[in-house]
Amino acid sequence: MFLKNCWYVAAWDHELIDGRMLARTLLEEAVLLYKSESGKVVALQDRCCHRGVPLHLGRREGDCVRCMYHGLKFDPTGKCIQIPGQEVVPPKLGVRSYPVVEKDHLIWIWMGDPAKADPAEIIDFPYLRDPQWKGIPDYMHYDANWLLIVDNLSDFAHLAFVHTRTLGGSEEYAYVTKPVAIERQPRGFRVERWHMNAAPPPFHRKVLPAEEKDKPVDRRNIGHMHIPGIFFLESMFSPAGSGSENGNREGSREYRNCQFMTPETRRTTHFFWTYLNNYEGDDHNISRSLHQSLIEGFMEDKHLIEAQQKVLDADPEFRMLAVAADAALSHFRWTFDKLVAAERAEEAAKKAATPAAPAIKPPHQAGIGA
Repeated sequence: MFLKNCWYVAAWDHELIDGRMLARTLLEEAVLLYKSESGKVVALQDRCCHRGVPLHLGRREGDCVRCMYHGLKFDPTGKCIQIPGQEVVPPKLGVRSYPVVEKDHLIWIWMGDPAKADPAEIIDFPYLRDPQWKGIPDYMHYDANWLLIVDNLSDFAHLAFVHTRTLGGSEEYAYVTKPVAIERQPRGFRVERWHMNAAPPPFHRKVLPAEEKDKPVDRRNIGHMHIPGIFFLESMFSPAGSGSENGNREGSREYRNCQFMTPETRRTTHFFWTYLNNYEGDDHNISRSLHQSLIEGFMEDKHLIEAQQKVLDADPEFRMLAVAADAALSHFRWTFDKLVAAERAEEAAKKAATPAAPAIKPPHQAGIGA
């Protein structure tokens, strides 16, 4: 179900300010995230190895965290370094730690084999750290499988019907535009789409000067989808007929949409996003307006995607059928399934090559469950 050996977004950096202990389920694993006193992000299994109490109910002590049930203290590597009333701490006593990297205001986590966690593989999107590009980072929770959200973002055709009054503009978009190019890539795809001489969509019209609100535009969207669930959208609106399709950018306004889908469970998803623009200057009301417009648009999607999940849960035998507009998302799902199958095969081979440990009869645990 999940691809483990890759980087996922676990949080925005602002979610860990002021010593916050953030509990978050990722790929059906309970994880505790916090910033140590030295400023380094720590990710630990959110379960004390002693009696299973969640560590996020404990307290941070410097770089460490203490379980507030019996006082066991764990360092940032997950090793237990203190047991109150017990001088010797067994060397193997501890909890799992996860590789984490803080980059471009995001907290990235590696849920698979730590030996394979290479920070150089974290996808780079320079607009997130460029001060010229401004936006408001946000988070949503979906009661739906993350792949359904990936499908939605991979499909520009739905803009015309789902987002007529918000992000799309008109149903005409579905009939008169076609992908200029779909580039199938080893870990995702790139798709480009133009809509020429059309009215500006509502979200863009709201932030235009009064004299430009009713002027037609040439609109370009370039979408990039990357495994495991990272979507970047480059949008440009240019005065109609200005030649932007030939490289003329005079009078254009551009946006960068960043979205990160991280599975919480097989039926729920963490959704991190921000919508950036490079022209607002000191007028932060443009970011605020765009942020609100995106929320309105996402809620239109969320309503349908969560209803879709209920339909799929009710009939596990139902199989979705593809149309021409699904070429990009079909490629993504095929690529993802291939990577998951390869990862599972590698894990199975490792298990087969590892000698079975001798069975050890557990000691009697008096009082547990009594």
